[in-house]
Amino acid sequence: MSEYDLTNPYESLKIKDFRYFLIARILLMIVFQVQSVSIAIQVYDITKDPLALGFLGLSFVVPAIIVSLYAGYIADLYDRRKIQLLFGTMLFFLFSILYLFNVPSIQEYTGFSPIHIYVLMFFIGIGKGFMNPASFGLMGQIIPPELNKNASIWSSSSFTTGLLLGPVIGGLLYDFWGPEKTYLTNLIITIAGLLCIFMISKYPMPKVEKRPPMLENIKEGIKFVFDNQIIIGAISLDLFAVLFGGAIALLPIFAKDILHVSPTSLGILRTAPALGAVITSIILIYRPIEKKAGKYFILSVGGFGVCTILFALSSSFWLSVFLLFMVGVFDEVSVLVRSTIMQTMIPNEMRGRVSAVNSIFITSSNELGEFESGVAAKIMGTVPSVIFGGFMTILVVIITSIKAKKLKDLEF
Repeated sequence: MSEYDLTNPYESLKIKDFRYFLIARILLMIVFQVQSVSIAIQVYDITKDPLALGFLGLSFVVPAIIVSLYAGYIADLYDRRKIQLLFGTMLFFLFSILYLFNVPSIQEYTGFSPIHIYVLMFFIGIGKGFMNPASFGLMGQIIPPELNKNASIWSSSSFTTGLLLGPVIGGLLYDFWGPEKTYLTNLIITIAGLLCIFMISKYPMPKVEKRPPMLENIKEGIKFVFDNQIIIGAISLDLFAVLFGGAIALLPIFAKDILHVSPTSLGILRTAPALGAVITSIILIYRPIEKKAGKYFILSVGGFGVCTILFALSSSFWLSVFLLFMVGVFDEVSVLVRSTIMQTMIPNEMRGRVSAVNSIFITSSNELGEFESGVAAKIMGTVPSVIFGGFMTILVVIITSIKAKKLKDLEF
């Protein structure tokens, strides 16, 4: 019989280290969101070129993908807490440089330009690429196996909370204080996040009798993912849904040219998906998905695609807000099921490498999805491109439900 009360939705929060882990996760997510919003505003202010924003995303995602597999290997070999502290400190110094570039006297001396930002984003992408597998692996050491499902919901909720608060905080700070003080505030939040990681206890790494050479080790992690129909089906479905179905990157165009609303209303549109995700995660803390989890996962991605199409067709502001809210609801269901799959099906000694493969899929879908949205909108037009993306998402759902029957029949 388990020593934990598995019916208590707050059971995993009784673990002190997990509380520090969640606070750090929220704070660092806010940091990245504030940074992303602020840098995007600044680059567009300087260049007035939408394509510059696409290259901004690429300058971050390319290095993150390149280092991911090696980062996963490192996360399964060395102290995951120390890896997070090391690369978190590296990010702190990169953010410090960004802050200094925006001090007026230094900015004038350096001839500050988007090139400086692209270079910094490249190295920030490297830091993030190493922190993600280490974070996933560390959570597996903190949480006992019996509480994996409960902890997955709290972990996803903390991520979504940071996703909700970050853009709002970033936009307000930039609007009222400008880039210099925004980046200074971000430095303070980064320190707070690193202190929370520092407060987490040290955990011994999982013991492995014999470790194969590095390339063979990495290959082992990739093989584990692709040999597991449930895992590869879940992350592939998420990849293509976000890659084709994301309309968030085009919201400024919808707000200005289609819905004809103010920048404040654009902020409401951007917040709606995250609000839907937060409310859904709170509900699922009390009513976790167990039976028919695979069917709920596949249907939620299909719902994501349907709401994306309806959003593209909407000419009403509040209807658009509601549809984006529902996009967040469906997205959070799929995220929670996928994260539970990852937490419960991956051995602790392989968490870093498998998380790295997952990170490549997720990072690709988020960042390249924005780039794809911009390119598709330029070729097809804004509304047709979003409708096309929604239909592609539904097509991927149909194919997955036919091909990945183990995922479809999954129950926790």
